[in-house]
Amino acid sequence: MILLWGLPKDGPVAAVAAELANTSLPVVLLDQRATLDTELQVRFVGDGIAGAIDMAGTTIDLDSVTSCLMRPYDSLGLAAIERAGPASVEWRHAQSLERGLWLWAEYAPGLVVNRPSAMLRCSSKPCQSTMIRDAGFEYPETLITTDPEAAQEFLCRHGSVVYKSISSIRSIVARVTVAHQERLSDIQWCPTQFQEYIQGLDHRVHVVGDEIFSCTIESEAVDYRYASREGAAVEIRSVNLPDDCIERCRTLTACMGLTVAGIDLRRTPDGAWYCFEVNPSPAFTFFECDPEDAIATAMARLLTGGGGN
Repeated sequence: MILLWGLPKDGPVAAVAAELANTSLPVVLLDQRATLDTELQVRFVGDGIAGAIDMAGTTIDLDSVTSCLMRPYDSLGLAAIERAGPASVEWRHAQSLERGLWLWAEYAPGLVVNRPSAMLRCSSKPCQSTMIRDAGFEYPETLITTDPEAAQEFLCRHGSVVYKSISSIRSIVARVTVAHQERLSDIQWCPTQFQEYIQGLDHRVHVVGDEIFSCTIESEAVDYRYASREGAAVEIRSVNLPDDCIERCRTLTACMGLTVAGIDLRRTPDGAWYCFEVNPSPAFTFFECDPEDAIATAMARLLTGGGGN
């Protein structure tokens, strides 16, 4: 049995579910919004991880799950849970159920995309930077500081600088402008990450098991994910990467303990490959540009193959 955990209308979950509908294996989609339902339970039996999920009059034996895709959103951000409030039975039940599923995912014997401990390695960009360098990629010179004077010196040294979140929480990457420099004193209240701006062409690489999918992203925006806010266009094209770059992507993914990863690269005009970060739960549908070589199809192949990781 294949278990999908997330929101049915989430692009990657919906795409993988559609691909799995063409297989003969049983597939269960556990809607994250159902975690508010106190009738939905995760039960563990004995001292191990054996147990079951009780949902809508159906019992799913966790021992029968050969592979699963874990792609839930932060449950506290779901509208229904926000409305219920932290004092409600539903709120507490949702949190308890979520903890139970993540605990099971860490120790389940089958294939888990991806295990919580592996995803945790990606939660800190400074931690990622060490593994990125170890895999053979270049990494922008970076300063994380609460010292306005240190930040000013960094800006003067590099000229063109961007700032971004230190954690795994999504943030908009932006260039530091004169207006930002006038507010540098504000960073004393919050550690801020500054990086030298790297000129070049953006690439996104998806590693799905042993398969590699890569594309270029052309945009005038500093952060192409939010190009529309700047009135900029985004053009995505499939591309073949050099063999050594592919191997670095595979090495980096394996070192992080991931089975599936989205890797953000930039190739400079002189041919250097910079890696900015690794996403352990990539929204790959945004980057699919070749219907004949769909990432969702590869995800389905991976999940139907089962196996441990």
